[in-house]
Amino acid sequence: MKVMEYIEQHVKDGKMHMTLIDPDDQTPETAGEVAKAAKSAGTDAIMIGGSTGITKELMDNTIREIKKVVEIPVIIFPNSAHVLSPYADALYFMSLLNSRDVDMIIGQQVKGAIYVKKLGLEPIPMGYIIVEPGMTVGRVGKAVPIPRKNPELAVAYSLAAQYLGMRMVYLEAGSGAPEPVPADMVSAVRKEISVPLVVGGGIRTPEKARSIAKAGADIIVTGTIVEIERDIESKLSELINAIKS
Repeated sequence: MKVMEYIEQHVKDGKMHMTLIDPDDQTPETAGEVAKAAKSAGTDAIMIGGSTGITKELMDNTIREIKKVVEIPVIIFPNSAHVLSPYADALYFMSLLNSRDVDMIIGQQVKGAIYVKKLGLEPIPMGYIIVEPGMTVGRVGKAVPIPRKNPELAVAYSLAAQYLGMRMVYLEAGSGAPEPVPADMVSAVRKEISVPLVVGGGIRTPEKARSIAKAGADIIVTGTIVEIERDIESKLSELINAIKS
């Protein structure tokens, strides 16, 4: 089964949770342990990426270690074309739609397209949209973040992504954001698009996760929680249960 088919089936049946692991935050072996704990907690897929300091070697080694211990999909969440790895199951072929930099909208995608084909990676077209505050990803991506009080603009960007043929839409508040994407914005976007809606950034408690899921997010991504918590499986289980209950 293709990874996109796996996602669509899970979204049809209910909510999904994905765990984001940054290869630059720990050794590949530790990343494998984190992924194993996340899988035991109920996560549905592992996303790999996030940092500007990732090398191809580190990406390759991290994915290999994770693939040794989990059988759920491992999806590259790229910051540029140089982090592509043949060991992943799929790649979010993303365009940062509200960036001021054409390189983030289409430049890196052009650089990576031939390699995606050569490596045999499954590309999943995704519209990536930064919402205030945006944090590091907003700064590095030269984004003009969607104001938190402007759900209509988020809807417009999301519909544009769908009409351009993108298979998923991702609303991102940024790793470490003090608050997640507003629930009313999530709800407004969900009502208008027909592709899976992903929400990430600032979701660190079961209460916030439940609120975002109830508002209409099909897939919730968390990353910070696996970086700061010692008992990853227990804390992540609470959050995932809140999403799926």
